Parts: sequence; structure tokens; C-alpha cells
Amino acid sequence: MQVVIDGNIYSQAQAYAQQNGQNLNKLIENFLLLFIQRSNRAASEEPVPDVVASLLGAGLPLDAEDINGREAYSQYLEEKYK
Repeated sequence: MQVVIDGNIYSQAQAYAQQNGQNLNKLIENFLLLFIQRSNRAASEEPVPDVVASLLGAGLPLDAEDINGREAYSQYLEEKYK
């Protein structure tokens, strides 16, 4: 099987491989293997359950100064018990 690669990209890849003391063919094989493994891992991940998805982003956004959310919680309690 013959693969055609842009000459400029090939030259840059060859220079990169030489700078890192690697064989260009092995470098490409390792990259493709890594890409395939990541793709397989992403495909095999379980979907997020609906219950968890419904909780994502729950609550009001906090002010940047209210790091622990204490002011927001205080306001919530004030409104609740009026």
C-alpha cells in the first residue's frame, strides 16, 4: 500500500523524528496507535445517566467574590423563610 503525503509535511516530520532520535515510520505508527486507542476508549465510555445529567449546572452561578457560596446560601435562606 502506498500513501501519499505532502512533501513539506514529510520534510518537517522527518526533521522532527531525527531531532528526537526516532524513526519516522515508528513515530507515525505510535501516533496512529495512540489515536486509535483514544478513539476506542472514548467510544467505550458509558453514557452519563439521566439523573446525573439533570444535575449538571444545577443551582445559581456564584459571584467571583463569594468563593464558598456563603452569601448565595444566606440569600437563599432569607428568601425561603420570609
